[in-house]
Amino acid sequence: MEELKEASATKLHEEDVDIKPAVRVEDTPPTADEKTESESACRMDIKPSTTSAAERHISIQTKLEGLETLVDLDGAGRKMCPLCPEEKFKASYSHKLRRHLQNLHWKVFVEFEGQKMCICHLPCRTLKSSINGDQVSGRHVAHYHCIVCSVTIARKTDMISHLKRHVNKGETEASYSGSIGTPQEEPALSGQAYEIMKELGTNVQLLPNHTTPQKSDTYFNRKMKTNRQLVFCSLAVLAGERNPLECLDAFGATGIMGLQWAKHLRSAVRVTITDINEACVKMIKENSELNLIRVEGGSSRSLLGSDVATSCLEEEAKAPIASIEVTKMDANVIMHLRPFDYIHLDPFGSAVNYLDAAFRNVRNLGIISVTSTDTSSLFAKSPNVTLRHYGCHIVRTEYYKELAARMVVAAVARAAARCNKGIEVLMAVALEHFVLVVVRVLRGPTQADESARKLRKLVHCQWCEERIFLKQGSMVDETLPCSCHGSLPGKTTVQLGPLWAGPLFNTGFLRRMLCAAVQHSMEDIQPLVKTLICESECTTFKSMVHAAFTNQVECGVVIKTLQSGDKSGFTDQAGKRKSVEESGNVVKKLKGDMSLEHPPFYYSIHRHSIRGMNMPKLNKFLQYLTEAGFRVSRTHFDPTGVRTDATLQQFKSVLTKYSAPTYTNEATQTNVTTGEAV
Repeated sequence: MEELKEASATKLHEEDVDIKPAVRVEDTPPTADEKTESESACRMDIKPSTTSAAERHISIQTKLEGLETLVDLDGAGRKMCPLCPEEKFKASYSHKLRRHLQNLHWKVFVEFEGQKMCICHLPCRTLKSSINGDQVSGRHVAHYHCIVCSVTIARKTDMISHLKRHVNKGETEASYSGSIGTPQEEPALSGQAYEIMKELGTNVQLLPNHTTPQKSDTYFNRKMKTNRQLVFCSLAVLAGERNPLECLDAFGATGIMGLQWAKHLRSAVRVTITDINEACVKMIKENSELNLIRVEGGSSRSLLGSDVATSCLEEEAKAPIASIEVTKMDANVIMHLRPFDYIHLDPFGSAVNYLDAAFRNVRNLGIISVTSTDTSSLFAKSPNVTLRHYGCHIVRTEYYKELAARMVVAAVARAAARCNKGIEVLMAVALEHFVLVVVRVLRGPTQADESARKLRKLVHCQWCEERIFLKQGSMVDETLPCSCHGSLPGKTTVQLGPLWAGPLFNTGFLRRMLCAAVQHSMEDIQPLVKTLICESECTTFKSMVHAAFTNQVECGVVIKTLQSGDKSGFTDQAGKRKSVEESGNVVKKLKGDMSLEHPPFYYSIHRHSIRGMNMPKLNKFLQYLTEAGFRVSRTHFDPTGVRTDATLQQFKSVLTKYSAPTYTNEATQTNVTTGEAV
C-alpha cells in the first residue's frame, strides 16, 4: 500500500485519475469497504491525456442546471454534494445544497469554449507526501479538471494559463474530441481551427498560435505589414526594369509574401517559396489553393478544411491566375544550388548566417532584401551579442536606429565583398520591430573594393553626442568639432563600428517605389515612402517637386517609368539589360553624379533643447535652418529628429536663437543667455 502511494505521488500534474463517484442520494454514509474500493480504483484506473464529451468530468458543465441535475433536488431527505467529500460538506436538504452548488462550485468556474469548469473538492488529485512519507491533506484538495487534457490544477490563475498554452499549441477540446483510439501522426486539420486573414488581396489561413514564434511553425506577425509592402514595392520596381524574374522567399512560414508577389505581378515574376519545416510547406500549399495559385509539381488534392475546401471546389472551374514553386529545403542550400534575381531574407532574428549563400549565386544587378528582427542586439541592448553577430562595437545613442541600419548594411557589404561583389544601398528602414535593408548587387572586384572603402569607424562624443566618421588614413586622435574633450576631464569620445559610411537611400529607386505603391493601392506606406524621398534628398516635403519622371540609367539599366507613356503595368519593353562592358562604363559615369548625398545621422530636437527655453515647432525650426543656409529634412528613424549638414554647435545656435524663454523676467533672460554663451 505504501509503495502505491509513493508511485502515485510522483505523477502529480502529469496524469489524471478518472473518478466518477456515484451520486449518493441515501442518507447513510458509505462503508469502509466502499471507501477502500474507491481508493484502489483511484490509484489504479489511470486514463489517457485526452478526453471526449462522454468521458468528461462531472465538474465540467455548460449551465448551472446541469450541475443541479447531478443530485435529485426535488426529492425529500438529505443529499450529499456530488463534488465534495463527506468531511467537506455533510448531507443537507435541497435548499441548502442548491445554495452550496451555486456559491461554492459554480461561482468560481473557469470558462473555455462555452464550457464551465467548476471547482472540485473530491479526492481526485494525488496528494503530496511529507518527509515522513505521510500524505498531507487540506488545502491541496480543491482543484479544477482541464477540459482538454483532463489534468487537475489547484489554482484558478494556473488553470487559465494552462488553457492559454493549449490554445498556443493549437490544442482545443474540439481537436481532441474525435481522436481517441485513432492513431494520427499530427492533429487533424479542420477548417474551424484556422483563421482566414486577408492582406493586399491575398487570403491566408492562420493557426490559433500564429503569434507565438517559439510554439508555432507557421509564424505570422501582423505588425510586419509595412515590411511586406516595402519589399513588394522594391520587387515591383525591379520587375519594371526586366522580366521575368527569378524570386526567392527564403523563409516562407505562411507564404503570405511570395503569394502576394505571384498574385499581383503575375507573369513578371517566377516565385519560389521555401521552408525547412514540413508543416509550413503544407500550409503554403493550402494558401496557394485558397488564392487560386497553382503549385508547380504539387498534388491537386485539397488539404484544406471542409468549409474552405468547398469554396475552393466552387472555384475549380477557373484557371489559376499564377503559379509558384514550393520546396522543402534549407535556405542556404537552395541559394547555393540555384541563381536568383531577387532574394528576400526574413529569418527569426539575425540574417547574418544566410548572407554568404545569398551573395554566392545572385545574378548581376539583382536585389537582396534583408529583414533583421534582433532588435535587442541592433539597438545596443546586448552589446556582446552585437559584437558576435555583426563584429561591431556600439553604445546607446540618440541616433541608435540609424546606427542599427548602418551596422546591418556593413554586414551585408562584407558578405558581398567576400564573393567579389559590391553593393548599392537602395533603401534602409529601421522601425520599431525590424530593420529592412535593400541593396543592389554589383559584380566585380572593383565594385567590391569600392564598397569596402565605405566601411569606417565612427568617433562619438558621449557627453554632447556629436559624431563624425573617420576618414581613411586619418590619425586615431582626430578630434570632434565639439569642445568637450578640452573642457571636461578624462576621455569623452569612443570609437564605434565599423559602420557603413555611404548613403542609405537611392532617390530614383524610392520614387519608383512610390509609383508602385500608388499603382497597387498601398495607402499605408505612401507617407513613409514620401518621407524617405525627402530624407534621401535632404529636403522638406513642401520643396519636393512632383515632376514627371523621365527615362534614366541606373547601374546599367534603362528604366522607363509609368509617366513616360506606359501605364498598363510591366511589359517586356520595360527595361533591357546592357552588356557587362556598357554596364561598367555607366557605373563609372554615375560616380560623379552622387555629390549631393544626404548627410549621415540626425539630431533630436528634444535631446538638445535648452533648459528654461521653449523651443519652436519642428516645422518652423526646419524653416529656420533652411534660411540659415543648411540642408535639412525630417527622418523616419525618429519623429523628433532633424537630418542636416550643420554641426551640433551650429544646430544649437539656431535652436537657441529661435527659442523663447519660459519666464518673462529680464534677469532670467540674461542669466539663460549668459549661461548658454559660456
